[in-house]
Amino acid sequence: MQRSTLAKRGWLLFFLAAAAFYLYGLGHLPLVGPDEPRYAQVAREMYLRGDYVTPTLGGHTWFEKPALLYWMMMASYRLFGVSEWAARLGPALSGLLTAFLIYWMGRRIERAGEADKGTGDGFGLWSGVALSSSAGLIVFSRAASFDAVVTLTVTAALACFFVGEIEGNEKRRRWLTAGFYAAIGTSLLAKGLVGIVIPFGVVGLYYLMRREWPRKGIFLSLLWGIPLACAVAATWYAPVIARHGWTFVDEFFIQHHFARYVSNKYLHPQRFYFYLPIILLLTLPWTVLFIKGLMSALRWKWRERSVESKSRVFALAWLIAPIAFFSFSGSKLPAYILPALPGAMLLVGDRLSRFVRDEEGNTAFRITGGILLTLALAGIIYAERTGAVTILCSIMIVAPLVIAGLLAILWKQRRALRVELICSAMFVSIALLLNCGVERISHRESVRELMQQAERRGLTSTPVFYMLTDDRTGEFYAGGQLGYKTDGEPFRFDDASEAANEARARGGVALVFVPTRWEKQLTDYSAIETEIIGTNGNLTLAVIRVR
Repeated sequence: MQRSTLAKRGWLLFFLAAAAFYLYGLGHLPLVGPDEPRYAQVAREMYLRGDYVTPTLGGHTWFEKPALLYWMMMASYRLFGVSEWAARLGPALSGLLTAFLIYWMGRRIERAGEADKGTGDGFGLWSGVALSSSAGLIVFSRAASFDAVVTLTVTAALACFFVGEIEGNEKRRRWLTAGFYAAIGTSLLAKGLVGIVIPFGVVGLYYLMRREWPRKGIFLSLLWGIPLACAVAATWYAPVIARHGWTFVDEFFIQHHFARYVSNKYLHPQRFYFYLPIILLLTLPWTVLFIKGLMSALRWKWRERSVESKSRVFALAWLIAPIAFFSFSGSKLPAYILPALPGAMLLVGDRLSRFVRDEEGNTAFRITGGILLTLALAGIIYAERTGAVTILCSIMIVAPLVIAGLLAILWKQRRALRVELICSAMFVSIALLLNCGVERISHRESVRELMQQAERRGLTSTPVFYMLTDDRTGEFYAGGQLGYKTDGEPFRFDDASEAANEARARGGVALVFVPTRWEKQLTDYSAIETEIIGTNGNLTLAVIRVR
C-alpha cells in the first residue's frame, strides 16, 4: 500500500495546511453582495450596544436570522476590532472545523471497519482533504454569512450520530448521542428550523434506505434529547421571545421560514432541478469522482450490516435529504444546500482512498486533471475578454492548476502525491487570486473606498442616502450615517428633488450614492450644490448642499 508524506504524518499536517489557507486573506476583499454587509453591520450594532439578544440594522429590529453568527462576529470584533477579517473569521473557522469533523468521522469509520475488513486505510484523511479543497466549502467559508456556520453544526450533529451508530461502547455511544442533540440545538441557533429538519431528515432517510428500524436506544433518546436541543437553542430564543413576543415570532418563523419556503416572497425562484448542477459546481474539482461515487451506489449492498455499507448509505442520505428538501422550496439560493456537501465528500473520499491504494484505474483522475486545465483556460479567457485581471496575473493564478492538472493526466505513479497536488493547487491558486485579481474585480461591487474618501474629507457625521440604486454595501461602510425609513429600509430616492428635501430636513448637507451613469441628475439640479467625491466605476458618491 502506497503511503505519502501527508498520509504518514496524518491529520496534523493536513489540518495545519488547511488552517493556514482558510485564515489567509479574509480581509483582502471588501464586504460584497446583499448579505455580507448587512450581517456584519447587525453584529457591529449588537456589539456596540453590548446586546446579545436583539439583532438590529440601522437601529431597527432585524429578525431574518438567529444569533450564532452575530455572536461569532461580536467575539471577533472584541478580540481583533471591527473589520472584514474579523467579520469573516467565524465562517472561516466553521469551514475548517467542518473538514476536520469529516476527517474525524472517517477515521472512526476506518477503525470500526477494520474488524469486517471494509472501509480501508485513508478514508478519513482523503475525505477531509477533498472537502477542504472543494469549491463549495472554500467559497462559502470566506463569506460573512450563515451557510458555513450551519454546515458546521449540521456536520457535528450527523458525525456524532453515525459514529454513535457504529460505536460498540455503550457509554461513549450515549455521549455521542448527547452530542447529536446538542449540535441540533446549536444548528437552531445557526439558521433556525433548518437546523433540526436536515439532521432528522438525513437520519430518517438513512433508515428508510436501509429498510430497517432505528435501534431502541434512538427512540428512547428522544425523551431527553429533544429537551437538550431545546435547552441549547433557548439560550437565545427564550430571551428574544420574552423581549419581543409576537413581533419576533411573526417575522422570524412565519415570514422568514414558512413564507420563504412555500412562496417566492423573497424573489429567489428557480426550477425544481436547480440544485443538481449546483452540487456539481460545489464539488469541484472532485466532480467526476463524486459522480463515480454516485454511480457505484447501483452496486452497493444496501442492507448489509458492515460498517462500509452503513457509511456509504449514510453519506448518500446526507447528500440527498438537504437537496430534496430545498428543491421543493419556493425560494432557492446555491448556498442553501451547502450542508449536503460533506455527504458528497464522503463519497469522494471513498473513491480517493481506493485510488490511492491502487484499487481503481486512472481514468476518473485523469478527467479530474482535465477539469483543472479547463478551469485554467476559462480563467485566461475571462481575463483576456474583460480586462478585469491582467494577463500576467491570470497566468500566475492558473499556473498551479495547470501543473496539477498535467501531472494528474500524465503521471502514473505516486497517486497520493497527485491528490495532494490538486488540493494544494486549489489553495495556492485561490490565495494568488486574492492577492492579484479579486480585489480589482470587487472594487466596483463595494462602496468601501468611496466612504474612505468621504472620511478623509471629514464627512464622518454627514447623513448618507441612496438615489436610483439598491446597493447594500453601504449598510456596513456607511453604518451610523446611512438614513433609514420607519420600515427599516434605507432611503432610496427616485430623483434629485427628493434627495434635496431630505438633506434640507437633516441640516442641508448629505452624501448621496447614485449610479455613475445618472450622476448628472444631481449635478444639473439647480436647487443643490453638488461636489463629486469619487466613483468606483459603478456608483458615484457626491456631497450635496442645499442652496
